[in-house]
Amino acid sequence: MKKILVANRGEIALRVMKSAREMGINTVAVYSEADRNSPHVRYADEAVCIGPASSKESYLRGEKIVEVAKMLGVDGIHPGYGFLSENAAFAKLVEENGITFIGPTPEAIEIMGSKLAAKEAAKKFDIPMVPGSEGAITDVSEAKLIGEEIGYPILIKASAGGGGKGMRIVDSSEVLEEQMQRAQSEAISAFGDGSVFIEKYVGSPKHIEVQILGDNYGNIVYLFERECSVQRRHQKVVEEAPSSCLTPVKRKAIGEAAVKVGKSCAYIGAGTVEFLVDDELNFYFLEMNTRLQVEHPVTEMITGIDLVKEQIKIARGEKLSFTQDDLQMRGHAMELRVYAEDPMNNFLPDIGKLVQYKKPEGPGVRVDDGYEEGMDIPIYYDPMLAKLVGYGKDRTEAIERLLRAIDDYKIVGVKNTLAFGRFVLQHEDFVSGKFDTNFVGKNYKPEYLKHENDDEIEIAALVAEHIFSDNKFAGNNTTKGRTSSVSATGKSNWVKNRSSYRD
Repeated sequence: MKKILVANRGEIALRVMKSAREMGINTVAVYSEADRNSPHVRYADEAVCIGPASSKESYLRGEKIVEVAKMLGVDGIHPGYGFLSENAAFAKLVEENGITFIGPTPEAIEIMGSKLAAKEAAKKFDIPMVPGSEGAITDVSEAKLIGEEIGYPILIKASAGGGGKGMRIVDSSEVLEEQMQRAQSEAISAFGDGSVFIEKYVGSPKHIEVQILGDNYGNIVYLFERECSVQRRHQKVVEEAPSSCLTPVKRKAIGEAAVKVGKSCAYIGAGTVEFLVDDELNFYFLEMNTRLQVEHPVTEMITGIDLVKEQIKIARGEKLSFTQDDLQMRGHAMELRVYAEDPMNNFLPDIGKLVQYKKPEGPGVRVDDGYEEGMDIPIYYDPMLAKLVGYGKDRTEAIERLLRAIDDYKIVGVKNTLAFGRFVLQHEDFVSGKFDTNFVGKNYKPEYLKHENDDEIEIAALVAEHIFSDNKFAGNNTTKGRTSSVSATGKSNWVKNRSSYRD
């Protein structure tokens, strides 16, 4: 494998390309018109524009991506995550054109892409399941019978997707029909598939996932777990490895269960098996993600294994070079997803120019990003700016280093989640490890960040005043008269421009 096309953008495209370059493999970037000046485009050995800014006209054009790959003599395509990474039809198209798909087989993607099919496959290996329906539910009467059997509250979930879409918590049979119709409508809108199923609602679970790797020779290992319980809108915000709640016995049990899930679909490559864990450490299979996860860096930090390199090695037919007994955990890693979102306003995405952007450095800090100072944050894609990781000899040091990195991170121009991350890391429930998926709803209120946000705006105004003053004294006549106006109204102007600043 001498040349790889990365069918993605931003930080994950860069992440894949850097590992490929270390392996002596050339890379091809594909990009939309909005990403023409993005770092991943410049970093690649070759780059091709595949369409306008909209994902549907660029990064989701599987046939166009394969056409580019064939034109440039590409050996393999790495899908990253999101976009086409879990699209069985795309994986099949890649293979049909004589190109290696750096990921699982189309069959495995298809099985695990449906929550119902995934549960059916896992049942054959006696994997613990949350009680619920055997298959898709369309009849309200049948749904009511299941609800009475397993007991309320119940959870209605879309079979074909995730991210909280097509999901409803139902407390009684009286509202079941209405909530079921809403879930089906949302599922059709989001995934084009209105299939839903029902399971017992586990009220205060932890969300724990297990990283697995499988090769073409039937070998599958688990690279321990990641704790992903801090979420907003059913999406992860802070992840860590290992989990602070699992005992060695439970760690081994959940890891071996994840391997069985992998075997149930003859899994090849890197994948993640997700579980719900209750307050008595009973765990239940939730779903499998047939791709590299956003939070994969924390696993790399505690195992010393480059998961992207392993994906490429497996794709080119190599056996795993290590066994389960060879794998060990060292230290603790914690990741904050830094989003261009406003935590003061229900985490709504923000757009704008990165007026100032300076990444933190130092021992135990890793930043995976795809932006630079001066770039615009577009409206067309996921609002994640970066993955900020802190690593230490233990959980306490990992938290300390991540807090220091948050303080050193300078982002001006868009609202972001750095202050929210600091709130999480300093909260007593998080520090003690006594938290679950309800952490944000139970502990966080926007006003908790208000004082800190006011301080940041004041600092940003002073920075602006300093910049204008420098320009004035440098003889820039166009700024005359503006310095005093910034001093008087800088605060409101920076609010309007939705910027934040850390000093």
